Amino acid sequence: MNKTQVLYLVFGVVLTAALIFDLGFLSKKNKKVSLKAALLQTLFWVMLSLAFCGFIWAQNKGDAGKADAVSYITAYLLEWSLSIDNIFVFIIIFSFFGVKKRNSPRVLLWGILMAIVFRIIFIAIGSVLVAKFDWMLYLFGIFLVFTAVKMMGTGDAEFDPSQNRAYRFLKKMVRISDEEPEGNFIIQKDSKKFFTRLAMAVLMLGLIDIVFAVDSIPAVFSVIPDPSKKLLIYSSNIFAVLGLRSMFFLLWGAAARFGYLQQGIAAVLLFVGIKMLLPGMAYFGINTEWLEIPGWLSLAVIVTCIGGSILYSAYRNKKGRDDFEE
Repeated sequence: MNKTQVLYLVFGVVLTAALIFDLGFLSKKNKKVSLKAALLQTLFWVMLSLAFCGFIWAQNKGDAGKADAVSYITAYLLEWSLSIDNIFVFIIIFSFFGVKKRNSPRVLLWGILMAIVFRIIFIAIGSVLVAKFDWMLYLFGIFLVFTAVKMMGTGDAEFDPSQNRAYRFLKKMVRISDEEPEGNFIIQKDSKKFFTRLAMAVLMLGLIDIVFAVDSIPAVFSVIPDPSKKLLIYSSNIFAVLGLRSMFFLLWGAAARFGYLQQGIAAVLLFVGIKMLLPGMAYFGINTEWLEIPGWLSLAVIVTCIGGSILYSAYRNKKGRDDFEE
């Protein structure tokens, strides 16, 4: 068994064990997740992700192992930051459908399982396209720059589930009950089956996950452009998604405190988009070899943008409270 097969085996075992742990212990019906439990779970997923990073480094000693580890942690932090932004949309969906906190763990679990499936599909498709068509990376770069500019001008607060075309389509296709779901996804009335608000929340999360995958897959290829390193792409992406649920409970009551996080994420997307486009300048006779951006610099930019936006949000919140008190 070669090193790549060992990495895939370990990743598969860890992923399966994590999902069983999630299903068996963290997704009990009608159980509310406390802030303390959410914090511990978040730390658990972060430590597990870092441990896998160390395993990648150990399996490929020397410069190759170091480069793979830096690529993995950079891609992980990039996907993790995008996941935090996605949480704000999840909060809007949960509020719209009136999902109670005791029911939210199960709803989120199904949403995360769908997110993992969609990412596996999109990464597989993206790897094939990049392997066959090098210019696909430039399309990804253009898409990321466009997304970054759009994020700077608009916000997730504009997302309105009631006006969403997918939601309106679902309302026409299935029967929906507004009764208290009591933790059920489907209820029966007058010999007819109805989808509850919990089921609609799950369906909306699945549809939104597709949009998120379209955003995140080009981003991860900006960090790991080599399609032969699919394991690094899969693992960094999925580990970031696995920690999404516990982060949701940490941020549910504090979403408004991170008002500048979206600008930080937009700056990251703009950076990685431009990074993907730089090699294409050679087609226009512009030499960009001297602008080659090493992995450690990409990691530093991501940490600075995300950390800076969080710290600035905290500063503005404190300043706003102080002004109010005065």
